[in-house]
Amino acid sequence: MTKTYHFIGIKGSGMSALALMLHQMGHKVQGSDEEKYYFTQRGLEQAGITILPFSEENLSADVEIIVGNAFKVGNNVEVAYAESNGIPYRRYHEFLGDFMKSFTSLGVAGAHGKTSTTGLLAHVMRHITDTSFLIGDGTGRGSATAKYFVFESDEYERHFLPYHPEYSIITNVDFDHPDYFTSLEDVCNAFDEYAKQVTKGLFIYGEDQHLRQITANAPIYYYGFSENNDYIAYDIKRSTAGSTFKVRYGQDELGLFSIPTFGQHNVMNATAVIANLHQAGFDLDLAREHLITFGGVKRRFTEKKVNDTVIIDDFAHHPTEIMATIDAARQKYPSKEIVAIFQPHTFTRTIALLDEFAEALELADAVYLAQIYGSAREVDNGEVKVEDLAAKISKPGSVVTVENVSPLLDHDNAVYVFMGAGDIQSYEYSFERLLSQLTQNVQ
Repeated sequence: MTKTYHFIGIKGSGMSALALMLHQMGHKVQGSDEEKYYFTQRGLEQAGITILPFSEENLSADVEIIVGNAFKVGNNVEVAYAESNGIPYRRYHEFLGDFMKSFTSLGVAGAHGKTSTTGLLAHVMRHITDTSFLIGDGTGRGSATAKYFVFESDEYERHFLPYHPEYSIITNVDFDHPDYFTSLEDVCNAFDEYAKQVTKGLFIYGEDQHLRQITANAPIYYYGFSENNDYIAYDIKRSTAGSTFKVRYGQDELGLFSIPTFGQHNVMNATAVIANLHQAGFDLDLAREHLITFGGVKRRFTEKKVNDTVIIDDFAHHPTEIMATIDAARQKYPSKEIVAIFQPHTFTRTIALLDEFAEALELADAVYLAQIYGSAREVDNGEVKVEDLAAKISKPGSVVTVENVSPLLDHDNAVYVFMGAGDIQSYEYSFERLLSQLTQNVQ
């Protein structure tokens, strides 16, 4: 009999991807969540996966329960019911740790760039060989016959410690998630612990001095721009169509590669993928062919046009990510004004990185700020407000509300970059409606 998997918090990006993957592998899948719309639910609905409101009635003895990491006894009726009635369940990362043992698994870890790099690796591999994958943008693909599994490996609360992949990329380390990690050293210790669980090959960004301290049981291959790396990207040419670059492994020239994405960080992500595929024995000519067709992942430099106005949506919620996104926008639109609309995500992160946020946002030509988006994990104690960040930024702009984004119209020949991990898309939709109304009025 086919199992029924019940996902508590199925709209979470990792959870929805896992649900889709299991569904495609022939398993019966259902889930529950809040009624508020979240961008991942479209894929679930298209697959015909039932999404229920939270209720004790969703649980029975014949379902295998997977619980999203945000849901606890104190904030979810289903988790509380399972606990009080002795109904077993597993967390997302616990289930995944067991699941991946059936495959040759390739993980992507790092403070930034995980989702884009996982997406790129999964895209290339699925075109080369039968591959299942889980991407942090809510995308999953399952195949009952796949030998390979590509997945995003998340460091938050050390969730990646049940994972023992054959291969893993680590893109960088940075201080983030200050509600959990106590310091950069704490973050580094977590990655060091994870690295020791990789069994065949570890691909590490060699220009990150903290990552250079990592020791592992598997061979380590460093990638980067400088000569002290194993895999070196060089002769980089940036254009409004993307980037081309050459890669060398020691004395071996691996050839010219092209990607349709923007910014130096995406060259590094692609170099990591090339290094991993090379060591895993895949044909780099096939990799070269499919790198150029990568369409990107959800909410990572996602573009649309509304009445000739370019709008970019990006998940960037850390200063390093903001700098990378603005760099990418400048590469693609060198003659346009870059207008950043940013929503800080969590009070703890805003407090910890206030100066760094201001410094990153100064790279834009104008900066508008949305109210801080607090997570369910924390309480607003009034210690920080978005105006504190605004006061540190010298570029033109203001604090806007979702009800009134009209100050954004004060720019000609601009690209609007909406960034954040909260509900920044509601501000984006308000701006799109405003642009549409203006056109209708003109007509």
